Amino acid sequence: MVDDAILEMRAITKEFPGVKALSDVNLTVRRGEVHAICGENGAGKSTLMNVLSGVYPHGSYDGDIVYDGEVVRFGSISDSEKAGIVIIHQELALSPYLTIAENIFIGNERASGGWIDWSKTETDAAQYLSRVGLNDNPATKVMDIGVGKQQLVEIAKALSKEVKLLILDEPTAALNDDDSAHLLDLILELKNQGVTAIIISHKLNEIKKVADSVTIIRDGRTIETLDARSDEVTEDRIIRGMVGRDLTHRFPEHEPKIGGELLRISDWTVHHPLDRERVVVDHANLVVHEGEIVGIAGLMGAGRTELAMSVFGRSWGIDISGTVLKRGQEIDVRTVQKAIKHGLAYATEDRKQLGLNLIEDIARNISAAALEQLARAGWVDRNREHVVAEQYRREMNIKAPTVSALVGKLSGGNQQKVVLSRWMYTDPDVLVLDEPTRGIDVGAKYEIYTIINRLADEGKGVIVISSELPELLGICDRIYTLSEGVITADIPRSEATPERLMQYMTRIREEDHV
Repeated sequence: MVDDAILEMRAITKEFPGVKALSDVNLTVRRGEVHAICGENGAGKSTLMNVLSGVYPHGSYDGDIVYDGEVVRFGSISDSEKAGIVIIHQELALSPYLTIAENIFIGNERASGGWIDWSKTETDAAQYLSRVGLNDNPATKVMDIGVGKQQLVEIAKALSKEVKLLILDEPTAALNDDDSAHLLDLILELKNQGVTAIIISHKLNEIKKVADSVTIIRDGRTIETLDARSDEVTEDRIIRGMVGRDLTHRFPEHEPKIGGELLRISDWTVHHPLDRERVVVDHANLVVHEGEIVGIAGLMGAGRTELAMSVFGRSWGIDISGTVLKRGQEIDVRTVQKAIKHGLAYATEDRKQLGLNLIEDIARNISAAALEQLARAGWVDRNREHVVAEQYRREMNIKAPTVSALVGKLSGGNQQKVVLSRWMYTDPDVLVLDEPTRGIDVGAKYEIYTIINRLADEGKGVIVISSELPELLGICDRIYTLSEGVITADIPRSEATPERLMQYMTRIREEDHV
């Protein structure tokens, strides 16, 4: 055991039927450091952490885990938690119907004589919440707080288990910039308190901010471990290790071929479904041309997703007014079916909850939005469905052995390709892509960008909503900025900078209300 190491994972090999997910992986984590694990989707990062935390119990993998100087054989998550190892998954494990305090101590109740001491439960919960910088009442139900605060509740829950080694799997994937910054500061504060952390993240700028060391995993194997504090360890250096090659350009070269006006959204206004007085989208005007990639930039809560969903079959909002014109003719988009019929498609930002059926296979997911194209006498032609799905599997480079593979077993990047395949099969004229690369690695992002360019080259209009300004600047021909439901600017690519976009994302001009 390395002298200052709290953890060594030696020659870890993990196989699933027909797939070797990990092959002789080695990992050493020093006591009191923040250790990042980087790799493309499907590289084996989460699998390795599931081995460590007992999700995959001893006996289901080969190799040794040495923790705190001793070889350990965890049979379950509870075994690893008793040893002080706590994992927080990307999909948070909180009950929305229980209070913050109940969630913190679930399975670890403050009880005596078979009865829960509710006073002690809330008092102790308040102390742990204070440590993570959350001032909410412990009696508040989890459903009534945002995702950023829920992440803090998960960390408070870990602290209540006397955590020594905290594992965070994509902790900021669903957070806005402010919540992400707070969480990263908290990780550094916990480090000062003696808590060792392992963080899995695709956000390389965040890794550079908090990590002391970076281990890169590619195709189920350890590639290297880097000293993140070294000036030589740049984002490009990490990327080269992840993908096995230099990405001299993170965005593919693209020469736009922009044609005539394709879609025009005029005077579009949307009210909140729970508060009719609240205007969420305020008299928005937006134009997309054939072959054009149009970005929508805005801070969290600006109304980006609400605008897209309200146009796509009025999937969100009430008291919606305004017009949608396609090639100069007004179209009826009052239902999802009508929107699809008129050539609109919307790929949601929440692919796991709203965009995919995770317990169905690739073929069923791809065909779901256009079953009528496969139906004969009211019955879906499954053979034809399989042929179509296989065509998209090859064209989109979906990494799965067959189209019968369950979507829930795919990596985030491959799931996103399934979402895109579904909407491409409807043969839309306009695709709205809401956070199309959220939670996927740089290699998969490049592939998604290439697909977006290809769609534009086919003459389709593409609207990209993204929280990442470099992404919008890298792939879009024009960018609209949105602030508090108001479109504040329409900026061509040649004039767009991060500073200018942020300027318009954070203010509302008087003339926008005229």
